[in-house]
Amino acid sequence: METNMPDFIFPAILHPEPGGAFTATFPDFPEAITSGAEKADALLQAADCLQEAIAGRMVRKEGIPSPSRQRRGQVMVRVALYLAPKLALYLAMREQRVNNSQLAHRLGVTETVVRRMVNPKHDTKPEKLQEALEAL
Repeated sequence: METNMPDFIFPAILHPEPGGAFTATFPDFPEAITSGAEKADALLQAADCLQEAIAGRMVRKEGIPSPSRQRRGQVMVRVALYLAPKLALYLAMREQRVNNSQLAHRLGVTETVVRRMVNPKHDTKPEKLQEALEAL
């Protein structure tokens, strides 16, 4: 079975600041605000800020919005490769109302293993995440 993982790309707004600096905000994540000394730095900081905002919501078991459409003047920031499969699993579990214990039972593993799979800070092998997504 082939698993189609969504492409998680969120719009950001770069606000110019005095001295060439930029502040980056995300319409979909009001808590995500960062800045950089110049545009390229602000984009790097924005990518890191997006990962942290999503990871924080996952840890707190909060909702993750679908990416809003890009508007003129916005830049699109992609969710990092390390986080995207975990986010896909987290969203699939929420959508199907499957908790850690239920998925663990389907996979024949302990609940701790599933908890680690959806933990954004825990390193999980891609094959395990794919197996979990296919089980859903």
